[in-house]
Amino acid sequence: MCGIVGFFGNGDEQDIDKMVAALTHRGPDGNGIYRDSSRNLWLGHTRLSILDIDFGAQPMESSDGRYLIVFNGEIYNFKELRSELSSRGHHFKTSHSDTEVILNGFREWGDRVVHKLNGMWAFALYDKVEGKLFLSRDRFGKKPLYYSLQHGTFAFASELSALTCHSRISAELSKTSLQKYYAYTFIPAPRTIYKQVHKLRAGDNLFVDLCSSEIEIRPYWRYQQDSNALSMNEGEICEELISLLEKSVQRRMVADVPVGVLLSGGIDSSCIVGLASENGNKEVRSFSIGFTDNSFDETRYSDLVAAEFNTNHISKPFRIEKFYSYIDHVVDKLDEPMADSSNFPTAMLCEETAKSVKVALTGDGADELFCGYDPYKALKLASLYNSMVPKPVHKALSFLTAFLPTSHNNISLDFKIKRTLSGLSYPKKYWNPIWHGALSPDQISELFSEQINIEDLYSEAIEAWDRCESDSLIDKTTQYYVDLFLQDRILTKSDRMSMLYSLELRSPYLDIDFVDFVRKIPTELKFNGTTKFIMKKAAEKIIPNEIIYRKKKGFGAPVGQWFKNGNLKAPTRVPFLNDQCVNRLVKEHVDGDVDHRLFLLNTLFLRPHC
Repeated sequence: MCGIVGFFGNGDEQDIDKMVAALTHRGPDGNGIYRDSSRNLWLGHTRLSILDIDFGAQPMESSDGRYLIVFNGEIYNFKELRSELSSRGHHFKTSHSDTEVILNGFREWGDRVVHKLNGMWAFALYDKVEGKLFLSRDRFGKKPLYYSLQHGTFAFASELSALTCHSRISAELSKTSLQKYYAYTFIPAPRTIYKQVHKLRAGDNLFVDLCSSEIEIRPYWRYQQDSNALSMNEGEICEELISLLEKSVQRRMVADVPVGVLLSGGIDSSCIVGLASENGNKEVRSFSIGFTDNSFDETRYSDLVAAEFNTNHISKPFRIEKFYSYIDHVVDKLDEPMADSSNFPTAMLCEETAKSVKVALTGDGADELFCGYDPYKALKLASLYNSMVPKPVHKALSFLTAFLPTSHNNISLDFKIKRTLSGLSYPKKYWNPIWHGALSPDQISELFSEQINIEDLYSEAIEAWDRCESDSLIDKTTQYYVDLFLQDRILTKSDRMSMLYSLELRSPYLDIDFVDFVRKIPTELKFNGTTKFIMKKAAEKIIPNEIIYRKKKGFGAPVGQWFKNGNLKAPTRVPFLNDQCVNRLVKEHVDGDVDHRLFLLNTLFLRPHC
């Protein structure tokens, strides 16, 4: 994994040096800078050496000297593509660099090269002859890419903190983005926390003409459930799932450095450990984390899987004393606010893992593809409730939930009831974001002292809802999870927390061959009242049933109790927010009257911007 930066227009060597330095944690093994003085174009790169360690330095130039690239990511089918390109007459200077495969692939196929790639990426490719930049981000957004056009300067970077090191790029907070942040607990692409600064969406290409400074964005891929039914029975589907996942795992075990697996003890990471262990690999290294709070702890299960497959296993307990040492580091280095309590244990896990390996596999993506989250279980009952319960009765029930005892346990019953009823106060297309959000639309209006337009607030969720061609509430929920939640929360967390410790994470479940098959599986086999039904049936051939059919916990931390006890404190003065409203919400939580853990967590991660 690496860090990339660049700009053209106004700016100088001091700007590029600062931008590159800001990404040293992403690439501590080396850096490089390129300048085209005729256009004042600069490209920078920091390298975490994983493949072709001796000859894969960047920026990298094509063999004909026309193209130059800075690339962050891994292309898992680079060997096949290299062979195909060689047969078409392309020559390679490196022995096995996936970066050079992209360069020659662009020479052969132009921007259509991204359709050939199986992997994760964010790259910028410069055409010296045409005077154009081509930027691309992978299908799911595993690798970040920010950009901005301000004051005659176009600039891009892997992280906001690097982008805003440029003297011409301002970091002015966006009020609209802050409102969306409290609505989702993350800031959905293409927005960022700053005005005039954007994320390139997953599955998008961006083209820049250096002569006119014109920018064009073209989507090249979007997730969509395939309506063409598979002509396979349940057993055949299970066999194909395991076969494709096995191939995906093996692709991601390829590296010139040690590789491990992050093991939670859940079905997703356990399957990866099982498949990695059973295919002739050397002893698999696995890494886990535990909690002293039993409602969050899963070490019993990760230990069981590690013993089952005889992995070289490291498990670290996450004690409250250790937690405090991570708060400031994670909050200040997250780069853009994203309120997920699992940021903290993920950071600790990545730090421990990075002491032993440079690359680790994760279970990211499986919950989104296979309907693995608890809200799926609520959809049928919620729809029935919504159609039968009159609005006045619903309002009365919602009011009565305030008298339920407040619990700060992981996904506690009172938390589920209150969140569910909150969402049911609105039309179905708003349910998922409201269930995940820190505050309801009415609360956000109060917090910002203005009436919020709900369609503007949740415009990205509405877009995902409308783009889903199916009328199924399950399919529309999956569209939300893949388009928004996966890209801007799950994968953002994984990238930032791993890169803090120069660790590359790889996601076998997001292999495009695997995903293309999953898209064809009928929805009723993914969720039939049981979450991840078909994946669980397939997993029976790999891992113990005790792992497959245990209750899902998630990977969080008991922040509700920590805020209540005063061990965690969110800032009480935040730009654009009503101070009185903030103080009231803080007091209600500390007094134990109302559970505002999500609001407080959201606000905590805004601390660097206060």
